[in-house]
Amino acid sequence: MASPVRAVLFPRATEDPKDTTPSVSGLLSTLIPVGLTAIVVLTLFLLFRTRFKRVYAPRTFVGGLRSQERSPALPSGFGNWFKDFLTIPDTYILNHHSLDAYLFLRYLKMASAMAFVGCCITWPVLFPVHATGGGGKQQLELLQMSNISQNQKNRYYANCFTSWVYFGFILYMIYRESIYFINIRQAYLLSPLYANRLSSRTVLFTSVPEPYLNEAKLRQMLGKKVRNVWLVSDTKEIEELVKERDKVAMKLEAAETKLIKVANANHVKATKKNKAPARDAEQGHGDIDGASGSIASQFIKPKQRPSHRLKFLIGKKVDTIDWSRAELQTLIPKVEAQQNSLRAGQGKFVNSVFVEFESQAAAQSAFQTVAHHIPLHMAPRYVGVSPGEVIWSNLRIKWWELITRKMATTAFITVMIIFWAVPVAFVASISNIDSLIGILPFLKFINSIPSAIRGVVTGLLPVVLMAVLIALVPVIMRLMAKLGGAPTLSRVELTTQNMFFAFQVIQVFLVTTLGSAASAVVGKIKDDPSSATSLLANNLPKASNFYISYFILQGLTISSFALLQIATLIIGKILGRILDGTARKVWHRWTTLASLGWGSVFPPFTLMVVIAIIYSCIAPLVCGFAAVGLYLIYLAFRYNLLFVFNCNIDTKGLIYIRALKQTMTGIYISSLCLIGLFGIATAIGPLILQIIFTVFVIIFHISLNSALDPLLYALPKSLEAEEEHLLSLENGRTNGDTSYESAGSPKSVDEKVVTRGESAETHPATHKRPNFLAKFLHPDKYCDYHTLRRLVPKNFAEISYSPEIERDAYHHPSVGSPTPLLWIPRDPLGISRQEVAHTSRVIPMTDEGAVLNDKGKIIVDYETNPPIHEEKIYY
Repeated sequence: MASPVRAVLFPRATEDPKDTTPSVSGLLSTLIPVGLTAIVVLTLFLLFRTRFKRVYAPRTFVGGLRSQERSPALPSGFGNWFKDFLTIPDTYILNHHSLDAYLFLRYLKMASAMAFVGCCITWPVLFPVHATGGGGKQQLELLQMSNISQNQKNRYYANCFTSWVYFGFILYMIYRESIYFINIRQAYLLSPLYANRLSSRTVLFTSVPEPYLNEAKLRQMLGKKVRNVWLVSDTKEIEELVKERDKVAMKLEAAETKLIKVANANHVKATKKNKAPARDAEQGHGDIDGASGSIASQFIKPKQRPSHRLKFLIGKKVDTIDWSRAELQTLIPKVEAQQNSLRAGQGKFVNSVFVEFESQAAAQSAFQTVAHHIPLHMAPRYVGVSPGEVIWSNLRIKWWELITRKMATTAFITVMIIFWAVPVAFVASISNIDSLIGILPFLKFINSIPSAIRGVVTGLLPVVLMAVLIALVPVIMRLMAKLGGAPTLSRVELTTQNMFFAFQVIQVFLVTTLGSAASAVVGKIKDDPSSATSLLANNLPKASNFYISYFILQGLTISSFALLQIATLIIGKILGRILDGTARKVWHRWTTLASLGWGSVFPPFTLMVVIAIIYSCIAPLVCGFAAVGLYLIYLAFRYNLLFVFNCNIDTKGLIYIRALKQTMTGIYISSLCLIGLFGIATAIGPLILQIIFTVFVIIFHISLNSALDPLLYALPKSLEAEEEHLLSLENGRTNGDTSYESAGSPKSVDEKVVTRGESAETHPATHKRPNFLAKFLHPDKYCDYHTLRRLVPKNFAEISYSPEIERDAYHHPSVGSPTPLLWIPRDPLGISRQEVAHTSRVIPMTDEGAVLNDKGKIIVDYETNPPIHEEKIYY
């Protein structure tokens, strides 16, 4: 989201960050135009917000969401809504949106707070030390570490000890947030909302040996608590049949809709010319049982009926409606027969299996147990996989193929990151077309095109192509994650997050800072490994002014453009009118909300945090701009997650802990730079102390991962028993049972104890509300499981499944895919009713919930769910 804007406004190939003017005037030259742009964009958002409610507040009313998923509507004034917006707690997103969305906001808020604390720690100490360092620097560089002269080496102790304090604070924040994450995730996964779901008690085993592709043998091995087994079948044949059936069905729906539109348009024209009397649907009732298309034939010529060729350009031309009905008469029985066969277990199995257990505890036991005695067999295992996120084509991958795929895709991404400067340099070279023609003579024809067009090619085209290149990076990485064998969409996002963060650090930060391509930097370090530290130390301070501009750009433009949603506005209001030719398309565009891909959303903001940490003790002014920029981005995403965005992919918070771990990159790079700077200045004392601290950071990092990693993915047995006990107390209390009170629990909920976002039906906390300092310093006590479970959703939805849904839950979607219900608009001539009557003999069809008005526009009733609406199933 951030990258295209950055590519347009700060194209790296044409700007050297070390040449950024180190002055207040240079800072203002960035701040003023970017600030004015942000003000204009924000004003447009405020004007459009109430006028285009579907674009700027769909989560308050769109019918595709259940009532408990919606957000409260804000006042409709120009600016009177902001106070109400701020009063909505972030925990509302946890209760009505998703755990990922809540933790994403928490990361942005935490990042802004860390940058602000960095200002409080570094500015009072380092600004005076740097400003009086005697290095002869001026203006903004006066406040940087580079202003300390060679004969003032003792001043480096200030940078050293300040880094100890600030980096120690960041380490504590990472530790504290890791504890918070583990407890909130465990509380979420053990809550009735999630624990009662089918996915919570289902384990996916991959790389299953052929002898174990047998239900009886699996039940024998996994124990008596196995409830259902879904052996994954080879569904290539039925996939093609279902795809063809649905394609023909949608073609028929579009043709029926076109028939109705053309006939009614002809009738309106004839009426205006007084060649035909006005007619309504009631007049057409007697013709419904007549010959197929008899009503429509009164208003259209035979050649106006929808038709198509069976082959492109040269195929036989056929009537689309008649042909589609005939095709569906053949396809539907074939699909149903294949589905029944696969449900009965008649088919070839691939080497993956879904196993449902009687309880979440039993599923966790199976997930945490080594399933097979041969390495990489029946592994890796996954629990909590929703059927909608499964990448079915990857379930057939064998263990050796998985290793090969991961090695190949990792190698590809590594090469891509290192040599990404090649396509970037080519795109940038378009702006200097004469030099490019000298290298590639076959491009001489460009000199012959008109000067106006040539100006567009050399001016606008490089910027557009640069934006496209940057936008392609996460797309390529998601593709590589899928090709690498990730079995679920959530795993694809987690893999993409790692890849994209590596790309951001190397290409967006290091290459920009060092001022040369990654391939050249790698070559220098390969020739002289000891030069890595000096390279960073020499170049990092010079780029600090560039990153001040970077944070101004990111904070103001990203936040304002994220609110404006200009692409959604254009697509919805302009392209929607052109592309949405059926009632189904109109309804889907209205109810389908924009979604976030966490794998590409997190890394740019994680990089911002990393950059702020790196410069905190070298050029502390950066922290101030980072704090403001990150908070503005937090406010923008807070609005969008409350009122605009939906999250279709759920990593259950794992995206957050990865971002926390990646934040450590800032401490390592900054420590290396400080070591390099101290070494260049021959400040031996600070150098030794910084090396000691870096060793401490490494030990802390390893110890933290060792202690917390086992708790990130699995649920502990102790909490399973504790949750069962707490639920029994709450249910007893709800039913009037006060037996838990005799055990020493409070008899009433103290209002001072109840925290924002919790329910009065929740068992009271075991402690009173702490003050800020106590809560901050004791996450083990005040952010423990018992406290955070009070924040998770309660009574969100009734979790139950019909026998049919449970039967087909973990079969390939084509196995459980029903024959689609066609939906056409009702028209005044009664054509739709006749078409429904005839087409329904082949495939279900309805004209309820949508009408065709006198202007030929399809009007859908958004207040009620249409016939094609399918209630969301919480797997």
